[in-house]
Amino acid sequence: MQLEQLKTRVSYQTLLLAGFALAASALLGIGDWSTRDAIELRRQENLKASLAQVIPDELYDNDLVKSTVIVPTYSLSNMQEILIYQARKQGCTTAVAFRLTAPDGYSGNIDMIIGIGRNGDILGVRVIAHAETPGLGDKIEIAKSDWILSFNGRSLENPTVEQWAVKKDGGEFDQFSGATITPRAVVNAVRRGLLFFDKHRSEIVE
Repeated sequence: MQLEQLKTRVSYQTLLLAGFALAASALLGIGDWSTRDAIELRRQENLKASLAQVIPDELYDNDLVKSTVIVPTYSLSNMQEILIYQARKQGCTTAVAFRLTAPDGYSGNIDMIIGIGRNGDILGVRVIAHAETPGLGDKIEIAKSDWILSFNGRSLENPTVEQWAVKKDGGEFDQFSGATITPRAVVNAVRRGLLFFDKHRSEIVE
């Protein structure tokens, strides 16, 4: 049978397609394997950089990335596990850090990391991922504005419950011109983070 006739058969075309698919899968697998370590290294570097921005170096002598505890918490009907990074100095927990998500940003989720001292005061808050409007909502980034620094030193009692809001809502925190939804979402999320810390303080501060 001539090659041209064989090529017209469905079985030949199926085998050819399967061969291409197998080769493509092998290449993808090799690519994933060869880049996995580099991706994990970059993830660890980004995590360390974020933690360094919310917990001062002088507060710990341990490896923050490796000093963790998982705290289960309930949000409405859902159970979540919050990964807590513990800063320790001479064996004593001096501060903690964990991720926060504001689900009600103008363009969706706003992911943050917060550092809190053992006394309940905020050491720092940083936005690590968002999709807010450039030139308006993106002022939550430390690279665009120092607005996020207004949380430093705050606690559940400072300001009062009523003042834990943007000024447009009668609170103490500035909103952005033309963009109130974004800072409102961040303020509310940070306060929820403080409430979480207060509720689980005995579990995460030794």
